[in-house]
Amino acid sequence: MSVAAMYPGTFDPITLGHVDLVRRACRLFDRVVVAIAANPSKEPLFTLDERVELVRASLQDLANVEVSGYDGLTVEFAREHDLRVIVRGLRAVSDFEYEFQLATMNRHLAVEVETAFLTPNENYNFVSSSLVREICSMGGDISEFVSPVVNEALIKRCR
Repeated sequence: MSVAAMYPGTFDPITLGHVDLVRRACRLFDRVVVAIAANPSKEPLFTLDERVELVRASLQDLANVEVSGYDGLTVEFAREHDLRVIVRGLRAVSDFEYEFQLATMNRHLAVEVETAFLTPNENYNFVSSSLVREICSMGGDISEFVSPVVNEALIKRCR
C-alpha cells in the first residue's frame, strides 16, 4: 500500500532544518508533498510563488517530493490530494503544546488524516525561519542554515 504524506508550512524561507525533515519523511513515505501555505496574515518576506520556487530548488534532488502552494485549511488540502499523513516537526518541548493542539484540531476536522511528528537533526534544533530572517536583516551570515539558493535570495531581499 502506497502512503503519501504532506509537510505543510509557510517556509519563509525553507531552512536546512526543514530540508532535514523532508529527507526523513522521504524514507518513511512513498510520496511527500511539501505544501506551502499562502498565509498572508504572517506577512511573509517572499511571495507564495517565490517560496514554492525556493523550496523546489532546495529539494530538487529528492525524487519522491512534490512542492505545491495552497490556501485554506491544511486538512482540506490533504483530502483533495489523497494525503493521509501530515508531518510536523518538533524542535523543542516548547513546540509540543501548540503542535499537539493543532494535531487534535486537525483530527477533529478530518479523522482520516493522521499527524506524525518528526524531530530534526540536533544540528538544526535551534534553527527557525524567523531567526534566519532576523539574522540576515542585521547583516549576519546565514549560509550554514539555508541552501545556497535560499541564502542568495535572502541576501538580495534583506539588504
